[in-house]
This record gives sequence, C-alpha cells and structure tokens, in this order.
Amino acid sequence: MYAIFIKEINAFFSSLIGYIVIGIFLVLMGLVMWVFPDYSVIDGNYATLDTLFSMAPLIFLFLIPAVTMRTFAEENQTGTIELLVTRPISDWQIVGGKFLACLTLVVFALLPTVLYYVTVYLLGAPPGNLDSGGILGSYIGLLFLAAAFVAIGVFASSLSNNQIVAFLLAAFLCFFVYLAFDFLSRLPVFFGKTDDIVQAFGIEYHYNSMSRGVLDSRDLIYFLSLIAVFMAATVLSLGRRRW
Repeated sequence: MYAIFIKEINAFFSSLIGYIVIGIFLVLMGLVMWVFPDYSVIDGNYATLDTLFSMAPLIFLFLIPAVTMRTFAEENQTGTIELLVTRPISDWQIVGGKFLACLTLVVFALLPTVLYYVTVYLLGAPPGNLDSGGILGSYIGLLFLAAAFVAIGVFASSLSNNQIVAFLLAAFLCFFVYLAFDFLSRLPVFFGKTDDIVQAFGIEYHYNSMSRGVLDSRDLIYFLSLIAVFMAATVLSLGRRRW
C-alpha cells in the first residue's frame, strides 16, 4: 500500500494537479473569508471561523471529485489497471493507497488555513476571544467529511474509464450524501421523529454536530462506516474483472 501511496503522491506533485487543487481551494477560501462582503470576517462583528467551516464543504463537493476522478479512470483508460491488479498486492491495499494519497492532498490544502485561525485569533477583542475547542472539533469534522468525499470519489472513479464521467458521478454522489437527506427530511411524508432519522443519514447532520466541538461516538461511527462502505464497494468494483 505504501508503494501505491507514494506513486499517487508523486503523480499529484510531479504534474500541476496538486498545485492547482491547493491553489484553487486557498484562493476561493481567501476570497470568501476576507473579500466577499456578505461573508468577510473583516466586515463582520465577531472574530469567527464559521465561514470557513460552512463554505469548505461546498467547495469540497467539486474539488475532491476533481482530485479523485483520475485514480482508477485513468488506469482503466490506459490499460495499466490490469498490470496493477496482477501485482502481489491485494485490492484493499490498492484502494487504501489511492485513498490515502487523495486525502493527503486535501490535508495539504487545509494546512495553510491555520493562518486564518491565527489571524482571527489576533483580531478578537480581546485577542484570543475564540472558541478554540469548537474550532478544533470543526477541523476534525472537516477532515472526516473530506475522507468521506474521497472514498466516494475513488469509488466513482472505479466505475468508469472516463475521467469526466467519474467527476460528474462523484460530484453527484457527494452532493446527494451531503445535502439530499436534509431536503428529503422536509417532505410532508416524514413527520414526528422520522424526519430526524432521515436527516441523520446525511453527512451534513453529523458534520454540523462535530462543528459544535463535541466529538460524539455516533458521528465518528457514521463517518467511519460510510468510508468503509464506499471503500468496500470500490474493492468489489475492482474484483469484477476477475469474475
């Protein structure tokens, strides 16, 4: 798995893909955080990072599928997938290596946002008037959300040999799992506690819970289960070539 991980990381940073992804994310977040008047921290009355944690998932809905679309689609298109699956490594190791490489790239994109925390920390009145515990919980929730999106994107890439199709499918699945259950829960057919149950199937419900700074075991189990399900589905998708 380590060899696959290093191969994928090198592929990201030996081309422009890694730099473009990190650059686009930071530029968009910088504009939203400091320039756009409706969201700017400078124009607000409070020193907070709520804008970062509310807008980052929406950017990830499109950015992470762009990162993961090539993981298996490119291998399928060039025929190198056949060489890969015949090597003395298991399908789980192949999927795990590609998953970790994509997630590492997303982590690299998030690391510079720590400067936003330092800046907002100094802008507070008095300086340091921030809920650091809530911010830490939000960062952890954002990492789990990114990991879930990466798992979905890698699965979508394994279904096609066309990177554009893989991107569109991954973006649709990420959108559906993140937002669709919240919309479905508002339908009149769900009432009482059933709307809460439907809403709990979506990522947004658990992400918002973790953003409050409380790490509930139910939220952690949800994210780990979702990641495991899509990684297992990716392994099954690879295994169909042997059937």
